[in-house]
Amino acid sequence: MEFLNIDKLQGQREEKLGNSEEELTLDGTVDKHGRPAVRATTGRWFAGVLLLVNQGLATLAFFGVGVNLVLFLTRVMGQDNAEAANNVSKWTGTVYIFSLLGAFLSDSYWGRYKTCAIFQAIFVAGLVSLSLTSYIFLIKPNGCGDEKMPCRSHSTVHIVLFYMSIYLIALGNGGYQPTIATFGADQFDEDHPQESHSKVSFFSYFYLALNLGSLFSNTILVYVEDKGMWTLGFWASACSAILALVLFLIGTPRYRHRKPTGNPISRFCQVLVAAIRKWKIEQPSNGYELYEGDGRDLADNGSRNILHTKEFKFLNKAAIITSKERFDNPWRLCPVTQVEEVKCILRLFPIWLCTILYSVVFTQMASLFVEQGDAMKTTVSRFHIPPASMSSFDILSVAAFIFIYRRVLDPFVASLKKSSQRGLTELQRMGVGLIIAIMAMVAAGIVEHFRLKYASIDCSHCTNSSSLSILWQVPQYVLIGASEVFMYVGQLEFFNGQAPDGLKSFGSALCMTSISLGNYVSSLLVSIVMRISTTDNMPGWIPGNLNKGHLDRFYFLLAALTAADFLVYLLCAKWYKYIEFEERSIRKQVEEKQGDLRF
Repeated sequence: MEFLNIDKLQGQREEKLGNSEEELTLDGTVDKHGRPAVRATTGRWFAGVLLLVNQGLATLAFFGVGVNLVLFLTRVMGQDNAEAANNVSKWTGTVYIFSLLGAFLSDSYWGRYKTCAIFQAIFVAGLVSLSLTSYIFLIKPNGCGDEKMPCRSHSTVHIVLFYMSIYLIALGNGGYQPTIATFGADQFDEDHPQESHSKVSFFSYFYLALNLGSLFSNTILVYVEDKGMWTLGFWASACSAILALVLFLIGTPRYRHRKPTGNPISRFCQVLVAAIRKWKIEQPSNGYELYEGDGRDLADNGSRNILHTKEFKFLNKAAIITSKERFDNPWRLCPVTQVEEVKCILRLFPIWLCTILYSVVFTQMASLFVEQGDAMKTTVSRFHIPPASMSSFDILSVAAFIFIYRRVLDPFVASLKKSSQRGLTELQRMGVGLIIAIMAMVAAGIVEHFRLKYASIDCSHCTNSSSLSILWQVPQYVLIGASEVFMYVGQLEFFNGQAPDGLKSFGSALCMTSISLGNYVSSLLVSIVMRISTTDNMPGWIPGNLNKGHLDRFYFLLAALTAADFLVYLLCAKWYKYIEFEERSIRKQVEEKQGDLRF
């Protein structure tokens, strides 16, 4: 049966090749009609650039709402600071939870193109709904919502419409984000020398596009919305999302696709159930005695067999063939590749856990860094610098270090290693990101130490209460940006590359859930620190009046925790075994037949 499928596929390839001698991709990707993708007319940087622009515009749209949502809740919806902050945290966490839903649907049933299109349409609907709801119902009287004029109270219907709108935005953006990264990587054939290099570069440019989109939101749209022009800001976001969707659809004829592989949860459970059923059976002496499967699904999808590994030996029992075995019952017998998929997820888990504490450091940029900057001198030659806009230095740092790494550092390390392929591995880069994050927290702590020296302790309102300039925060923002290039870009490449062929979007979703849990762990850590550090005579490390606290100690604590996390990460990285694939069944059995046609 396997050979029939391959012959059928080869027939399609030969029919398409004809006399034109067009080269087909080797990784099993197909065009929009389901035929093997032609290298010259599909994918590559034409499709990649469209998806990068799409990502930049979608990020601009998302942060156009998210970056000032807490102010909208307080000024327009009439919530107090604590309630607004809590609602924003819930909304942000929901975005990342929906990323798991998008990854599941993409890998299992819909495929990446359909998932991206549907969730982007939901995203646009949410933004248009928010713009209309704000204009018609919420921004009343006209001109309210700035620092001076509060808005009137709203009916239950208006509040429900508002929350429906922002959670549609959360659903659309959350489901779209992990899928678009993987779909962009699909446009490059990793079995082709030049395209495989472009695939690695794509993740760096993807993260750059994300940051450039947020740069516009954090500067222009922040200013527009801060002045009370909420409807204008929301409509700008909606138009950006619509343009992103249009560009995405324009590229439809040029995209390469991968077929969904079915429900990964059932495949995972099948291995566990089959292994438990055979827990009394002795392990075979070597992996060659395990069931390899017939490979029919692999031939159809362009997926690859995963080589047998020795870790998690108990799971190997799921692939042991006994005298009572039925080959058509996956709950009793699983092929080695299916067993190795489960092992792969288990190996990724410790690495993923180690990235959560880094996300705790990263989230300080949107919270405590801003509060710290607000308590510093925010004027330079009569020019006011909004504390939230300091994140622009982070974005510029990301842009600079992406090019420094790709053009300078990576080639330099590759020359030292005498390797023509790559410099630092993904795991090494993530480790470097942790080290730079430690440096960022130390820098923030030192700045806070000197800020307190020049601060007025008994201020009633601590804005501009220290004579230390806010520009002293630049190093900590630059260091955070540099660490992102090593950690988050390395994470995207690592989880996408190490996830099995049918779980690539899930690998990208792991990055987003790391950020989500980082937000929750940060809130928990702040609560614990305040509970321990607050006494009858001391207001705690992070009080409402920062000049009476010790924010510097909290930063140094984060540096120490990240250092401990780095040591654990070293052990996990040393233990980790990279996934090894066999040659793709399509490439291995068809490439020889194509050889005569190409030459």
